[in-house]
Amino acid sequence: MRIGLYPGTFDPIHMGHLDIIKRAAKLVDRLVIGVAINRDKGPMFTLEERVAMVEAECASLGAVDCEFVVHPFENLLIDCARDVGAAVIVRGLRAVADFEYEFQMVGMNRALDDRVETVFLMADARSQAIASKLVKEIARLRGDVSKFVPARVNDALCEKLHPGG
Repeated sequence: MRIGLYPGTFDPIHMGHLDIIKRAAKLVDRLVIGVAINRDKGPMFTLEERVAMVEAECASLGAVDCEFVVHPFENLLIDCARDVGAAVIVRGLRAVADFEYEFQMVGMNRALDDRVETVFLMADARSQAIASKLVKEIARLRGDVSKFVPARVNDALCEKLHPGG
């Protein structure tokens, strides 16, 4: 069984994430979506909320010949990959700036465990500009983010940022 790990904070999950998930599902038999507990980022949504959002959106992907597992983690990414039996880490790239950071991460991860490969998937042109940070900022200022996030996530953002309307 080919197992891949797609890690992220997913605060919140957006269309760019879902594009990478759907495309990564074509490469592996099981895709573990690793929801990072990153206290330094100060996520808007709790771990439980983020896990529930990722689970709901993966369940709604329809007929995909891949098993999805949502797995929270707080340890090193390479340790998480070993914990879930992943032979490959999947990362999405939007721009050159992403590549520079990811290039360093690959080097460090390979130094820690050279049995785990990293695969990069370029973001679809329609989702290259989407970033959770920007989605949250637009939503906070009452902008329309419905084209960037699934409907359930849009509702959760509105409720979190503007309770009661």
